Amino acid sequence: MQKISFGDEEELPSLLPPRLLSCSVLLTPQALSDHMENICGYLMKYTNLVTGWQYRFFVLNNDAGLLEYFVNEQSRHLKPRGTLQLAGAVISPSDEDSHTFTVNAASGEQYKLRATDAKERQHWVSRLQICTQHHTEAIGKNNPPLKSRSFSLASQGSINSPGLQRRPSQNAVSFFNVGHHRLPAGKRGPILQPDHLVDVREMMSQAEGQQRDLIRSIECLPVSGHLTSLDQDLLMLKATSMATMNCLNDCFHILQLQHASQQKGSLPAGTTISWLEPKISLSNHFKNGAAQNFPAEINKPASVREEQSNAEPCQLTREPEEINPDEELEDLCDDKEDDLGGVEEQRSVILHLLSQLKLGMDLTRVVLPTFILEKRSLLEMYADFMSHPDLFIAITNGATPEERMIRFVEYYLTSFHEGRKGAIAKKPYNPIIGETFHCSWRMPKSEVATDGGSNISAHSEQIALSKDLEGQAESDYYTVKFVAEQVSHHPPVSGFYAECVERKMCVNAHVWTKSKFLGMSIGVTMVGEGLLSLLEHEEEYTFSLPCAYARSILTVPWVELGGKVNINCAKTGYSASINFHTKPFYGGKLHRVTGEVKQNATNTVVCRVQGEWNSVLEFTYSNGETKYVDLTKLSVTRKRVRPIEKQGPFESRRLWQHVTESLRDGDIDKATEHKRALEERQRNEERLRAETETPWCTKYFIKEGDGWVYHKPLWRAVSAVQTQQMDAN
Repeated sequence: MQKISFGDEEELPSLLPPRLLSCSVLLTPQALSDHMENICGYLMKYTNLVTGWQYRFFVLNNDAGLLEYFVNEQSRHLKPRGTLQLAGAVISPSDEDSHTFTVNAASGEQYKLRATDAKERQHWVSRLQICTQHHTEAIGKNNPPLKSRSFSLASQGSINSPGLQRRPSQNAVSFFNVGHHRLPAGKRGPILQPDHLVDVREMMSQAEGQQRDLIRSIECLPVSGHLTSLDQDLLMLKATSMATMNCLNDCFHILQLQHASQQKGSLPAGTTISWLEPKISLSNHFKNGAAQNFPAEINKPASVREEQSNAEPCQLTREPEEINPDEELEDLCDDKEDDLGGVEEQRSVILHLLSQLKLGMDLTRVVLPTFILEKRSLLEMYADFMSHPDLFIAITNGATPEERMIRFVEYYLTSFHEGRKGAIAKKPYNPIIGETFHCSWRMPKSEVATDGGSNISAHSEQIALSKDLEGQAESDYYTVKFVAEQVSHHPPVSGFYAECVERKMCVNAHVWTKSKFLGMSIGVTMVGEGLLSLLEHEEEYTFSLPCAYARSILTVPWVELGGKVNINCAKTGYSASINFHTKPFYGGKLHRVTGEVKQNATNTVVCRVQGEWNSVLEFTYSNGETKYVDLTKLSVTRKRVRPIEKQGPFESRRLWQHVTESLRDGDIDKATEHKRALEERQRNEERLRAETETPWCTKYFIKEGDGWVYHKPLWRAVSAVQTQQMDAN
């Protein structure tokens, strides 16, 4: 017996289920009936933008397969304010937080609900899923399985063909409404017959033929004149019609699988039901409706052939390499991404790409057009978040735990502005597995904020310890070293690490970037966790990252951050909660952020912050003082990077140098060739490892539990030095 579960997405068409997740064995029939129980209680229900969240009293009626809600418990004897049929519904815990979940009915109606805590949410979700499974399978047992029949995607005859002469009850509307309405007691609803699906398939085949005729008519229009094949409205019609047919085909595919499972009794163990792959390869980018023909192998530049021939990176040394900061030079590269020309000129390419995507579709394996790329790797983008090393180093100079937490929040909120190269939403290169990026920053000690009351003797010990760690004399500047590595390809996980030995502080993080298509925007969830270690104070701060959104991808794309992040220090009991607010549909400001720092033991707020993460931030402290930080005027310390000729073959800038150079020259076709060569090489290597059952070996990061940790973190080195000093004494 199987459970089919879905994830929740915004703005989904009413008849289309959200993205499908893996099927897994849930419960036997006997265990299912044992776990079914009627439950009731208060939940918060999201109504609309105006009303927001409201408390409502919910009742799960297992016998009828209904979820009902009332204004309050006292009105339970009255008619419910709302009722959902659970047969065929999808119960989805939300990624927003640990309290929220959604109930998506087969009719397209959705309840967005919030429990008081994670435990209560789990209780409701599990009971709802059990009830849903029971009633969904009950309907399936009453319906005959789907007849075996192959269908052509081509148009099957005219509207007057015999297969389309149906009884009035056999239309698509009646089919989709089966089981959506509550029937009087003792009466039984219409049974779904196999020919219903046959008729729907024939209707869809006819619609597909008409949709192809529409596309041909548009593409046959002249390229100039009053109405052309490049008309933006026609391109939009072409894209949306293709996307609609793809979604309908996926829905039909789901229904076929459900009937097949009823015919066989159950789905095989490990079966996965997911969205169908696009019918047209996304790696083939289109320009003005025509496929681009890339040059033959013999005509490819030597650099492309070299990229493709270098297909054995595992034969290269995977031993960690110690980078000498003295070899690094100040980075003079300034690739701002403010040019809209490429996006505007290639709008038809974007429309065609959108026609292949589906709402909620995971974009991890989707090859995006080259012209929307930034001229840097994602690993280098993480490094650019460290562009204010003075604020980073100043964290450990705070005199009290409260001050150190506030300084960390100040640094955290100032890091995102410089991480974006301009206001235009372009995408950094997807790092290939094994790719690395190294850099460092030098910050004069006189420019780092200190605390007047700091302990001088402790600072002297700090200097002595840093000399032991580095084996060199004290300099006039602090050095912050950074290294990042792509440790996994599927899923795409990056690890990065930064340290300042002189100040005994380091940060380690791993991030899994999950990107999804949301209609007119793309959402990227940064799954993972970071850990800041202040070894001088023996404090550790855990933190997460917000989600990122590329909005208005058909016009002027722009970046928005959203979601709630938390910063916690278990030792001191201080925590921070930061909300990145997405712009509401009506009114509101862009890029708004709010937050507060608390002492957990007393629940006292010691600092509040508000403003825009890319403009001005206002910090209000418990003593009544207020500080404003204008991010646009903050000085940026340029990172130091080794020249490309001194970099290893898998360091980001050397690896992507030909793509970057072609983008700078505006040669999109050439950049695409180099990019495809790198991606093809990665696929070949992955295929070879799978055939030889050779595991991938990382270079700088080691997997520990669910995370990735730098192989030589500063906390281990400090511990070793301190042990040696104690033994010497």
